[in-house]
Amino acid sequence: MTEHLTVVDHPLVQHKLTIMRQRDTSTASFRQLLREISQLLAYEITRELPMTRRTIETPLMEMEAPVLAGKKLALISILRAGNGLLDGVLELIPSARVGFIGLYRDKTTLQPVQYYFKVPDSLEDRLVIAVDPMLATGNSSAAAVDLLKQAGATNIRFLCLLAAPEGVARMREAHPDVPIVTAALDARLNEKGYIVPGLGDAGDRMFGTK
Repeated sequence: MTEHLTVVDHPLVQHKLTIMRQRDTSTASFRQLLREISQLLAYEITRELPMTRRTIETPLMEMEAPVLAGKKLALISILRAGNGLLDGVLELIPSARVGFIGLYRDKTTLQPVQYYFKVPDSLEDRLVIAVDPMLATGNSSAAAVDLLKQAGATNIRFLCLLAAPEGVARMREAHPDVPIVTAALDARLNEKGYIVPGLGDAGDRMFGTK
């Protein structure tokens, strides 16, 4: 992928996102829609995976057929909301290795605070896809990518449901080599650092918490 930001404007993505934005969408529906939309976004972010060929036997004959090349890719969930995207992507790529980065946003400074980090080995040999539904200030996302690079990752992509211009700019400044794939680029952040018009707190809506 070459573009820093890709907005997936597929009709199914946009329709499902509209339902997720509505305040009266239930927790169960929100969770299911997030799983569905994550698979459609994953289709886009994995479009240029490296391929090789191997010999297989069909019921009729032997042939050279395309298969994925290299080490299995790594999916990294930025906790806790990232798990909603992770589940859907894993259904599409069940052989992927999985890691977790625990970050929470300090409500006063809006800066990320790390509390957990466990990722697969050999990140330098894998495509690494970091997932988090909301790219808001971009501080947590940039910090997560910092940690992944420190762990050896060199080929990183970032998958989110919604992005704010401020978060995209922060990521472009900190990590211009990390492409972002999202379903929508919203207008702005409000004074509390939430994406507007957005859909509220993705984690709370996914898990039914406040």
